[in-house]
Amino acid sequence: MKSRIGTLLALAVLLFTAIPSAEARITRLVFTRVESPTFGGVSFGAVGQFEKLIGTAYGEVDPSHPLNAIIQDIDLAPRNARGMVEYSTDIHIIKPIDMTKGNRMLFYLLVNRGGGGIPFNIGVLGGNDPTSAGDGFIQNMGYTLVKSGWQADVLPGGGRMTVRVPIAKNSDGSSITGVVRAEMPNHELGPVTTTRPLSYGGNTRSNHASYATASRNNTTPFPDGFLPTLTVRSRQEDPRIPLPNTEWAFGSCPDGATLTPSDTEICLFSGFQFGKIYELIYRAKDPTVIGLGYAGARDLVSFLKHERHDDYGTLNPLWIESDAKHEKKRDAKHEKKRGHHGKEPLKAVTMGSSQSGRNIRLFIHLGFNEDEAGRTVFEGAYPHIGGGRAGFNIRFGHAGRAWSQQFDNDYPAYESPFSYMPTRDPLTGKTNGILKRCLQTNTCPKIFHVATPTEIWEGRQSLGLTDPLGRHDLGEPGFLRTYIMASTQHGSAPFPPPFGTSPVPGLCQQQSNPNPQRETMRALWVAFTRWINEGVAPPPSETPTVRDETLVLPFAVDFPHIPANNYGGVSRSGVTYTGLVNALWVLNYGPLFNNEDESGIITVEPPEVLRSLQYTILVPQVDADGNDVAGVRTTGIQAPIATYAGWNPFRPGLFGEQLCTRQGSYIPFARTRAERLAIGDPRLSLEERYGTHEGYMAAVRAAAARLVAQRFLLPEDAARLVSEAEASDVLR
Repeated sequence: MKSRIGTLLALAVLLFTAIPSAEARITRLVFTRVESPTFGGVSFGAVGQFEKLIGTAYGEVDPSHPLNAIIQDIDLAPRNARGMVEYSTDIHIIKPIDMTKGNRMLFYLLVNRGGGGIPFNIGVLGGNDPTSAGDGFIQNMGYTLVKSGWQADVLPGGGRMTVRVPIAKNSDGSSITGVVRAEMPNHELGPVTTTRPLSYGGNTRSNHASYATASRNNTTPFPDGFLPTLTVRSRQEDPRIPLPNTEWAFGSCPDGATLTPSDTEICLFSGFQFGKIYELIYRAKDPTVIGLGYAGARDLVSFLKHERHDDYGTLNPLWIESDAKHEKKRDAKHEKKRGHHGKEPLKAVTMGSSQSGRNIRLFIHLGFNEDEAGRTVFEGAYPHIGGGRAGFNIRFGHAGRAWSQQFDNDYPAYESPFSYMPTRDPLTGKTNGILKRCLQTNTCPKIFHVATPTEIWEGRQSLGLTDPLGRHDLGEPGFLRTYIMASTQHGSAPFPPPFGTSPVPGLCQQQSNPNPQRETMRALWVAFTRWINEGVAPPPSETPTVRDETLVLPFAVDFPHIPANNYGGVSRSGVTYTGLVNALWVLNYGPLFNNEDESGIITVEPPEVLRSLQYTILVPQVDADGNDVAGVRTTGIQAPIATYAGWNPFRPGLFGEQLCTRQGSYIPFARTRAERLAIGDPRLSLEERYGTHEGYMAAVRAAAARLVAQRFLLPEDAARLVSEAEASDVLR
């Protein structure tokens, strides 16, 4: 095996002439680091040892091909001598050393803002180069894990993966300019900051590239009268208050006085005040062809599935030769779906969380699940906690912007369509769906859409479950499953949860929700894998519905009034349910923006909110404890010790006490009946529910058994959860 890897590295730098094809493809692989075996030589069951390959993939696309023409500004990108548009991307592969022992499945992780470890593995370290495989869940299943950069605005460094794409230019070679809006909320505790990168946002921070200003002069209008503006407000809904242009400048001023001019930074001499939302609207230059990142992901996976080597002779490290018996069975009927040399292609699946989950949906919607040879790229897709789409295929697009009620609220991501199947939108009069293009070409993947109630409260997830006015549930095709993990939040907090956990500690009124997703996600991944690889039907979808009144209007939720308490020695404010949700209207970004495809050129900033065209957001109904009654209910909800909500307000005085960004709530029960009655808590105490610790354990065991039978919990994870409950101090 050592000699094979040596050959691989040698061929990576061996140049020889190859006949180029006219289709988009990976032209060259260069591996700069090979670790074989990896993970300290640990062997994983029948699969054996794994190896790690890190390097760069170089590719090119035909800008005139119909599947590429949808990429914004691809026609304005520079071309090579063959008329192709070039790019390069970071790649990272973790694979069985002996590929014949794997499960013949390629797991492409759509990394979030350039980073991501090994999904589903318990105990794995974070980042793109984990030194441990944890419990080896993915490795024991036999998966080959592939990651690559796809988001061109992610800056290199810090282990982040990125893709390098060209800058679009006018036909005469001059810079393209356009209006850019940069929302800069300040929700960071600490010293006042006077300088921010122009890319700074509630989610992007300093690890995303900025679009350079077309002029550093912010006091003299452009010839057409445009003048950049900086405004401030305390809540998303408040009027924008302009700040005089003499109080800020394009540049850096760490001391709040001395300005160093810059094309990619903004200085506010008095400093960005905590709890305020700043918004800069300026004229930028030199947009990257950011949508090319989708084509790069498509073509890398297609290459790894179908090609034996690149144009320079570097072997495809995932190539598996067919055996002689298999070769004899080859016939013309199957030749089209086979790879070269009679090889049955690997099956490929993709998974992404949050921003990456939304980008999987847009990837499919724009037709990128079909490669230029007409083949399906991903046989399966697993978008996780990503209910909308993304502002990716846009001139001056902000791929790293995310949704919340208070931050990045009106960036493109939640334009119709919301549903997978084509659905008529009565507000726009158009019929569309995420699967519209792949249905036409028979290239749709099987899909697991997995989300939490936080995506419903803040991410408008109900619009993917109902018609746009919330009147009835939507049907699902046989290749789609939807699972809402009841009473969880966008990303589970640790347990026991530190008080006020949020993106920045101390912002929320309540402790963040620790109800775990991990065990549900692992069970679903096993079902997903068997569906793709073996054709075994997965569990039915589990979601709240209009039909059974578990998906309701916000004011119809029967949430209990929970008084302030000091349970467990932690002082908590009371909870008065207000029905806050992230409302949505049709937005107008200008005539050059295609709302249906979430693509194009934005000319109206901020967008015009069409208040007469409002969508209906529904939310989960709850039980007497405030826990969701529908969806996949974990052992923590079937045998609860607290209220676990998918929402959480900001602390008093901060952003109008609106929804604390992508956070849920954890509100423990009283231990005894006397304790709860003393403050008027309507929720039964632990003592009243279970009597003793053994009574609690009986409830946990029963819940675990039910979930295993439903295939929402793996037996080994059930045993661990029961053991953890046994070791807890509940009613001890």
